[in-house]
Amino acid sequence: MAVYTEVSDEALRAFLSGYDLGDLVAFRGIAEGVENSNYGLKTTGGDFILTLYERRVDPAELPWFLGLMRHLAARGLACPQPVAGTDGEALRELAGRPAAICTFLPGVWPRRPSVAHCGPLGEALAALHAAGEGFAAERANSLGPPGWAPLLERCRPNGDTVQPGLCAELDGQLAAILQDWPQDLPRGHIHADLFPDNVFFLQGPDRRPRVSGLIDFYFACTDILAYDVAICLNAWCFEPDLAFNVTKARALLAGYNRVRSLSAAEMAALPVLLRGAALRFLLTRLYDWANTPAGAMVTRKDPIEYLRRLRFFAAAKEVSAYGI
Repeated sequence: MAVYTEVSDEALRAFLSGYDLGDLVAFRGIAEGVENSNYGLKTTGGDFILTLYERRVDPAELPWFLGLMRHLAARGLACPQPVAGTDGEALRELAGRPAAICTFLPGVWPRRPSVAHCGPLGEALAALHAAGEGFAAERANSLGPPGWAPLLERCRPNGDTVQPGLCAELDGQLAAILQDWPQDLPRGHIHADLFPDNVFFLQGPDRRPRVSGLIDFYFACTDILAYDVAICLNAWCFEPDLAFNVTKARALLAGYNRVRSLSAAEMAALPVLLRGAALRFLLTRLYDWANTPAGAMVTRKDPIEYLRRLRFFAAAKEVSAYGI
C-alpha cells in the first residue's frame, strides 16, 4: 500500500455520496507498499479501505480482481470484499483514478514472522487455492516468466549502478530458470504477492497466531499453484541476515499440506520455482529502485536482498539441499 494521489475533502465527500456508508468520521493515507494509493476510511457505517489504482494495474483488469475477491469471500476465505455503491457498482472513479472501497479486516501483519506464523500462513495459502476453484475467468500472470526478460531490459540502463555486473549475472540466471521452468504442474488462481504485510493475524484462544485475513490481490493471476508456495518461502523463511530458516520452511509446507497436498512433481519443481520467484521480485524491486516518484509516501525496497536469495537457491538443484 502507498499514497501517490492525494484526495481532497471535497472530492472524498462527493465520492462517498454514491454509497450508503453513513457519515465520514476519519480518513488517512496508508504509507506502505509500492503499487496503489490506499486510505483508511472510517464512517458511521464502519471501517473500510479506499484504493485508487495506479501504476501497473490495468483498469480493464480491475473487474477480474474484484470479482475474484467476491468469489473467495463467498467460499469462506477471509479477504476484503468490494463495497458496491447505491447504483450497484463497486468500481468507480476518484481524483482521476479508478477507485473502489473494500471492507476492513482486523488483525496485524507480523513485522518479524516466526515459525508460529508460518504454519497458519501455509494453511491460508492452500485455502486460497482451494477457494479459487470455480472462478471461471482467468488472468495471465503479467509478471510471470514471459515478462521477466522485458523487465530486465527496462532495468538495464540503471541496473549496474545498484551493483556492478548485476545485469550480466541476471542474464545468466534468467536463461537457466527459463530453461528449467515446468510446464505441466497444477494451475489455478494464485495470490502471487503474499508477503507478511499482506497477511493479518490475531491471537487465537490457544494464544497462538491465527490468520485473520489476506489482502492486496492486485497481482493475483492464474498460474502454477506451487509457484505461489515458492513466493511465500522466499518472503517468509529468510531471517534479517538473509539466512534461510529451514524450520520456518518446514512449518509453511506442513501447513499447506494439511489443506492441499503438494505432489511429488510439485516438490521436485520447487528449486526452479524458488529461483523464479526470487528473480521476479528482484527485477520489480530493481525497476522501482530507479523509478519510484519523488515525494511518494513509500519506502523503496532493496533489490539486493533478493539477489542473495536467488544466489542461495541457485546453489542447489534439489529441494533437499534446503533442508526441506
